[in-house]
Amino acid sequence: MSAYFITGTDTEIGKTTIAAGLLHAARQAGYSTAAVKPVASGCEQTPEGLRNSDALALWGECSLPLRYEDVNPIALEPAIAPHLAAREIGIALTVESLVAPIQAMQARAADFTVVEGAGGWRVPLAGTASLSDVALAAGLPIILVVGVRLGCINHAVLTAEAIERDGLRLAGWVANIVDPHTSRLDDNLATLKERLSVPCLGIVPHLEQPLPAFVAAHLHLESLLV
Repeated sequence: MSAYFITGTDTEIGKTTIAAGLLHAARQAGYSTAAVKPVASGCEQTPEGLRNSDALALWGECSLPLRYEDVNPIALEPAIAPHLAAREIGIALTVESLVAPIQAMQARAADFTVVEGAGGWRVPLAGTASLSDVALAAGLPIILVVGVRLGCINHAVLTAEAIERDGLRLAGWVANIVDPHTSRLDDNLATLKERLSVPCLGIVPHLEQPLPAFVAAHLHLESLLV
């Protein structure tokens, strides 16, 4: 069984796109899959309750029979930072409240499980806690999604350094080309490979339709499925 925490260099850089692609690739290789997005803001009201598009994308790539609430136990409607959205409805996002559903999903023993964070590594929770504390409490290795655009090298290196300082293992990183017009794209990718001393799990081009199957074609899971 393998489980990984997916973080990113920023918000809106394609964490869900990559996470769903990873799940799809694992399914195609014959592995059972599961996913958790412990907290999601920007959810929409539906007849079934609050639903988040990112969590729905992950749910669609899970081979285990899961309920939506298993994948996204804390769904918040305001499209703002999760700790602010939670505060508006009178709940506190604690490390314990987010680790519990992760552990419950791990107990289901899928071959490959991904846990997707929200935003970047230091997204605030209640008090002085951060989402990084959830990854630490769960003891999960990290996959870093680098949104390739101007400034991404600095963001990627700082995030990798923070993960290492927190005592967690960075298992690999994925380059997601969010800006196809990035100047000196090949040079930027080469620098990322030099500065990040862990495997590059794939370089995903800017896709007009970033469907999981299309993303999966650019990913390499050999070092993860062990």
